[in-house]
Amino acid sequence: MRLKAAVVRDLERHGLTPGPGDTPEALRDRLNDAYLEDLRRLKQRQKAGDIPLRDYARHAQELKESYPLLGLPLSAWVE
Repeated sequence: MRLKAAVVRDLERHGLTPGPGDTPEALRDRLNDAYLEDLRRLKQRQKAGDIPLRDYARHAQELKESYPLLGLPLSAWVE
C-alpha cells in the first residue's frame, strides 16, 4: 500500500514522517496521539488563563479541523 501524497504532506505537517514499515493504521494511531497531546496542551492553556473559557470551544474546533485525516477512512489514505 502506498500513501497518497496529500496524506504524507498532512502527516508531515504534524511532525510525523512515514517510514517504510509504517502501516496506515499505525500512522493514524500516532496522528491521534499527536491530536490528543495538542488538545491537552490547549486545555492547559485554558486553565492557565491564556484562553478565556468562552473561547475554548472555538479553539478546540479549530484544532480538530487542523487534523482532517482523522475524519477520513483509512481507505482514503492510500492509492
